[in-house]
Amino acid sequence: MIKNRVEKGLMTFVSLICTIIGMQKGSAQSSRPLGAQFYENQYLSNPAFAGMEYGLNLNLNYRNQWRSIAGSPVTMSISGDYRFKSVGVGLNIYKDEAGLLGKTQIKGTYAYHLPLYGDRRDLHFGLSLAVMHQNLDDSNVIAESGDVLVDQFNQRKSYLDGDFGIVYTTERLTLQATLPNLGRLFFHKNEQNTINGFIYLTAVSYKIGTDLDALSIEPKISVRGAKGVDNIVDIGSNVKLKRDMLSFMAMYHSDNSATLGLGLNYDKFFVQFFYTSQQTNNRENFGGDFEINLKINLLK
Repeated sequence: MIKNRVEKGLMTFVSLICTIIGMQKGSAQSSRPLGAQFYENQYLSNPAFAGMEYGLNLNLNYRNQWRSIAGSPVTMSISGDYRFKSVGVGLNIYKDEAGLLGKTQIKGTYAYHLPLYGDRRDLHFGLSLAVMHQNLDDSNVIAESGDVLVDQFNQRKSYLDGDFGIVYTTERLTLQATLPNLGRLFFHKNEQNTINGFIYLTAVSYKIGTDLDALSIEPKISVRGAKGVDNIVDIGSNVKLKRDMLSFMAMYHSDNSATLGLGLNYDKFFVQFFYTSQQTNNRENFGGDFEINLKINLLK
C-alpha cells in the first residue's frame, strides 16, 4: 500500500514538472552553471544533496569565462556538507565577478533524508537560506571622485534569498527538482539580484554499473528554465573507471555549447577539470570557459 502511494506520488511529481517545462518560453541566454554541479557536487544546484554522502565533503571551485576579453567573468565557490543520521547540513560561499560588478552569496542548508522501503529507495528534502550582497569596484570606475551613483550602489543593503530541492533516489536512479532563487517570490522582486536567472531545474539520471565494476556509466538529462529565457536542456553522461580512479564527463547543452570534464581520484582527494565551449555564434568573439574543482572527503 505504501509502495503504491509513493509510486503514484512520484508519477504526479514527474507530470507536474513536465507541465511546468511545457509552459516556459523565452529567447535570451542565461548564466551557465558550474560544471561540477552535474555530478560530483550536485549540492551546488539542489539543497537536498547536502549530506547525501556520508562524511564531510569539501569542494573548491574556480572558473574563468571568456578569457579572451578584459574583465571576463570569474566565479569562485567554497562549499561543504555533512550528514548526521538522517539530517544533512551544508554551507556554500559563492563569489561572482564580472567587470566592475561583484556578487557574493553565503548560503546555509538543512536537508532531511527519508528512507522509504527496501532496495535503497530514499526521498530527500533540502532548504537553503542565503544572504546576497552586490558591490561595484569603484577603484576602476571612470568617473569623478566620490560619484554619488557609485556610492549609492555600494551602500545598498544585503538581501535574503533561498532554494528548495527534492530528490528521489534508488541504487541506480536519481530523480530531482529544484526551485532556486526563492527570494524573487518572498523577499524581493528584482530578479537581477539573483546569482542566476533560473526559476527551476529538473533532472533524471540512471547509473549503469557500480563503483566496484571496471566501468560505470551514468547518463543524465536535465532541464533548466528561467523567466523570459528559452529552456536549456543538458544531455550527457559521466563515465568512471574502477574505484573512481579516473572519470570522463561530457554534456551537450541545447544553447549549442558543450562541457567536457576529466577527473582524477587519489585517496580522499578528487580533482576535476572542465572546459565549456561557447555558443556557436559567440565562438569567434569569446574564448571557452575553464573550471577546476577540488573535492575532499573527510570523516567518512
